[in-house]
Amino acid sequence: MTVDGRTMADRLSISIGEMLPLSARRTPDKPCFLFPDGGWHSFALTNSRVNRLVSALRAQGVRRGDRLAVFALDSHRYMEIVLAAMKLGAVYVPLNYRLTRPEVDVLLDRSTPVAVFYDVRYADLLAGIRERHTGVRLFVALDERPDEPESEFDRLVGTGDDAEPPVICTDRDTIALAFTSGTTGLPKGVVQSQRMLKNITYAGIIDYRARPDDVRYCAAPTFHISGVCGLFMGVAFGFTSLVLPQFDAATAQRFMADDQLTAVFLVPTMISSVLQLPGVADHAYERLRLITYGASAMSPALLRRAIDTFGCDFLQAFGAGTEAGLQAVLPPEDHRRALEGKPELLASTGKPSYGVAMRIVDEDMRDVAPGQVGEVATRSDQVMDGYLDMPEETERAFRDGWFRAGDMGYLDDEGYLYLHGRSKDMIIRGGENIYPAEIETVLAEYPAVAQSAVIGVPDEHWGEVVRAFVTLRTGHEATTDQLATHCAERLAKYKVPAEFVLMPQLPTNASGKILKRELRRWPAVAAATPAAVPSPDRETADH
Repeated sequence: MTVDGRTMADRLSISIGEMLPLSARRTPDKPCFLFPDGGWHSFALTNSRVNRLVSALRAQGVRRGDRLAVFALDSHRYMEIVLAAMKLGAVYVPLNYRLTRPEVDVLLDRSTPVAVFYDVRYADLLAGIRERHTGVRLFVALDERPDEPESEFDRLVGTGDDAEPPVICTDRDTIALAFTSGTTGLPKGVVQSQRMLKNITYAGIIDYRARPDDVRYCAAPTFHISGVCGLFMGVAFGFTSLVLPQFDAATAQRFMADDQLTAVFLVPTMISSVLQLPGVADHAYERLRLITYGASAMSPALLRRAIDTFGCDFLQAFGAGTEAGLQAVLPPEDHRRALEGKPELLASTGKPSYGVAMRIVDEDMRDVAPGQVGEVATRSDQVMDGYLDMPEETERAFRDGWFRAGDMGYLDDEGYLYLHGRSKDMIIRGGENIYPAEIETVLAEYPAVAQSAVIGVPDEHWGEVVRAFVTLRTGHEATTDQLATHCAERLAKYKVPAEFVLMPQLPTNASGKILKRELRRWPAVAAATPAAVPSPDRETADH
């Protein structure tokens, strides 16, 4: 039996939109969002603002299924839009604020939003949006202009009524449309249901060991699924979330050192940046109990420096992000085992996370033996519904009831997952398969290396050869010959990079993940002439 298109199971299910009012009733005066200047909004105030925004948007004609695009840095206003969409039954469309205008136009053409919310800093970039995209009825600046005491967004919120709207969303409803890329080819629009985001939130609460008394900071941007679900965790479970516009090592370290944070989510490059701050080791970090990291493994040397400095537990998370959420976790207990005599565990991403079934398969979807590299295939309630208007791409990602993101790896006899990079990143040199992650792990062991990225480049004789891009730690030096010797002592000859390029920095996305796509675009250069390699002039999306 259905009522208004909803089954009884739909009507009894809790929606993401209800998580905020439920937390507001439990702890109305508790901080929901903490700000860089020390200010905060309580759960009750946040719920009130979201209710008024829902009312104001309805008055402007926004209805269930309409799309709301956001082009902005992280803020409480950004999350209010997302939470209002959850209550409205609207679909929020997070856009990477590092995109160019032509890229934004492509994504708006594909997503057809009725509203665009943006930061004032992007006003020039977005000029003429409503003329170019005639379906956009609302074009609202989130923050204040220099000559205005109140933002357009806050004025809009002020026109609404503070009344709790009825529950209309079901787990089958699409509530987000996120794009995996905006720079090459036709971007994939990932259709994300309430079922997906709700289960990622629940899995995060369990696997990231959340507590109601936590004060957490997630450095992933809100336009990224790990960032928004990191904030959903706080909304649902009732802990406080620090919201910074962008990751800033000094600001994050200040909150950690001032004993305001109990847990943080960073990527290894961010952890390295914090550890290089002056005076970072002069604090006790007494309240900090957990650092979760993702996007790449952490070298034993970096982990040891981090543990010696912060004295807390560490947890590694591996996910297929935009398309399939959290997939594997290496918990604190395994980090301690690694430091007590099993360092190889640090090369692992752990075991399947909560509610995730995992297999390693060959091209014909047959299970491969432990220790044999294949493609990671998973099945869970955290998986997307598919790609917007791309049936062939959707069919390619799903096979026999399993999702494949293109990640290559193997399971050992204990069930730990070891990644070997993505299938598209695999290098074939003279018929030999080379996995960049293995070489990057070896480079991370060199004391002077801060970051590395390994790619394959065309070669007339071998088909492909290995090129390694490397950045050095502050105050350290290394030559390309020294790096080559280090690799030759630890790798088979055919795996040793033919070229090393020393760089001041590597291109990363807003989550700190190195963009190998950008490195592949750079012109071929001699290994000893790093100055000839251009530095990236901006960051781009690569979820």
